[in-house]
Amino acid sequence: MAPKAESLAGGSNIGQSSSPEHSSIDPFFHILKILPYSFLRLPRLRLKLPSFSLPSAMTVFSLVLLAYFVVVSGIVYDIIVEPPGIGSTQDRVTGAVRPVVFLPGRVNGQYIVEGLSSGFMFVLGGMGIVLMDLALDRNRAISVRTSSAMTGIASVVIAYVMSMLFIRIKIPAYLR
Repeated sequence: MAPKAESLAGGSNIGQSSSPEHSSIDPFFHILKILPYSFLRLPRLRLKLPSFSLPSAMTVFSLVLLAYFVVVSGIVYDIIVEPPGIGSTQDRVTGAVRPVVFLPGRVNGQYIVEGLSSGFMFVLGGMGIVLMDLALDRNRAISVRTSSAMTGIASVVIAYVMSMLFIRIKIPAYLR
C-alpha cells in the first residue's frame, strides 16, 4: 500500500515530534537541556581501540597445565572442606604421635599434601608424554631427541609407579 501524500510531505506533523524527549512541556527540562551546551564544548577525543595480541603457545600450555594441576589436586575440595595439611596417628607400641600424609580408608577424602602430591605425579606423567612427543621431532639433534625420550619415559614410569603406590597406601587391599 502506497503512503499518503500528507505523511510524505510532513503535512500536519510540522512542529510535532513523536520522540519522548521533545514531548515534555516542562520548561526547566528544556533549559537544562540547552543551557550547558551553549557555553560548553565537547572535547575532541582521539581514542584508540585497544589492540590485544594472542598469547604465545607456551603461555597457553602453561595456563592449561596449571589448570590441570589445580583440578586433579583437588584444590576446590580443599577450599570447600578445609581439611588439615597432614594428619597424625598414635603408634600402638610406643604411643608416639606420627604424621600421616594419606588419609587411609577413605577414597572420597584427602589431606592437602596428599592432593598436591598426587596432582604433581599426574602432571609429571603428562609432561613425560609431552617430552616423548618432542623426541619425535626430526629437526632436533639426535642427542636432544634421545634425552627427551629417556626423560619422558622415566617421567611416565615414575608417575605411574608413585600413583599406584599412593593408591595402595590409601586403599590397602587394592589390586591384590
